[in-house]
Amino acid sequence: MYLPNMLADAGGALDPADATAFGAGAAAAAEALFAVTHGEGPTPLVELPGLAAASGLGALLVKDESGRHGLGSFKALGGAHAAIRLALDEAGRRTGRRFGPEDLGTPDLLAVTRTLTMACATDGNHGRSVAAGARLVGARAVVFLHQGVREVRADAIRAEGARIVRVAGDYDDSLAAVARSCAAEGWINVSDMALPGQERIPTLVMQGYTVMAAEILRQCGDRMPTHLFLQAGVGGMAAAVAAHLTMAGPDRPRLVVVEPDGAACLLESARAGRRLQLASHAPTVMALLECREPSATGWRILSRLARDFMAVPDTAARAAVNRLARPVAGDPALVVGESGAAGLAGLFQAVADPGLQAALGLGPAARVLVIATEGANDVDAWSLSTGLVPEDVKRVGALKRAG
Repeated sequence: MYLPNMLADAGGALDPADATAFGAGAAAAAEALFAVTHGEGPTPLVELPGLAAASGLGALLVKDESGRHGLGSFKALGGAHAAIRLALDEAGRRTGRRFGPEDLGTPDLLAVTRTLTMACATDGNHGRSVAAGARLVGARAVVFLHQGVREVRADAIRAEGARIVRVAGDYDDSLAAVARSCAAEGWINVSDMALPGQERIPTLVMQGYTVMAAEILRQCGDRMPTHLFLQAGVGGMAAAVAAHLTMAGPDRPRLVVVEPDGAACLLESARAGRRLQLASHAPTVMALLECREPSATGWRILSRLARDFMAVPDTAARAAVNRLARPVAGDPALVVGESGAAGLAGLFQAVADPGLQAALGLGPAARVLVIATEGANDVDAWSLSTGLVPEDVKRVGALKRAG
């Protein structure tokens, strides 16, 4: 399913507040925080010349987030960034002092943070990131999971020290449940879902994602992509990355937003001309993108910056996972889950349709960037889809990159 963005402000400028929130200053501050807490370098930007040639493209770039901070997902940047910032801010509010990342673990900061509880709803990776951030500052974490989240993802969150609360229903039901508990218990709701009038904390989450965008700018140098195919659930990652890259120079990449066809809340909002909530959605292997309502902040930005919206079926996501795991023409192998490969699935759908390929300007001059947002965080599901073992594929991929 494809829909060009026909909204009146499509292709327009960012709201000034969004330009500030997701610009160079925000990215620099987030990078400085993670330099203290993790001290890791950037995730790789991998070029796939064989797959680019097979797709009729000039270049295909994959930002591989499967190793980010040991959590296996770009979301290691968002929830952890927000949890740490919120803890530092709350300590400052209570004591009248200014605390920074360099104060983590100090007695004065711990005296406050040990009294805090960070809570969130999640499909998996956001909750793990919030739990990791809470652990780093000495706070408690409670993570709400709906019944569709597999236990392997719950176990990964528990490993970060969080308590799990199971909720009947879907992701939107878990959002409502955590909001009720935070109001009753005085917990901090580290939500990545921005509702009108409740955008401060989701903005902190999204600011973490600008680290990824800043790395892309440095890694691309003067060879910037002409196209971005970015997957979206509520739209926070796609909006943060697009906003940051848009402000980097006059040559704005064409942004195509990709969603599961059974949960395309951004595409349907674009069709309606307003942010809306789907009445229902279908289960999908792209489980981390299974959302019924866009974030207010994400929608505001993407309605202005996205040129196109696409929705892809599960079969396309599985095919993208397998194409990355079984590379062509000497390309390195990549281990990416279905949600992480959704942007690439959208690209494959586009190049397979001559009319859409021409409409999007996908040809030998196109330099396309996709983000592999997560690795095989559900190993059993990934192996069932591919018939492969993740560690074997990673070993082959590392050898090809080294060679």
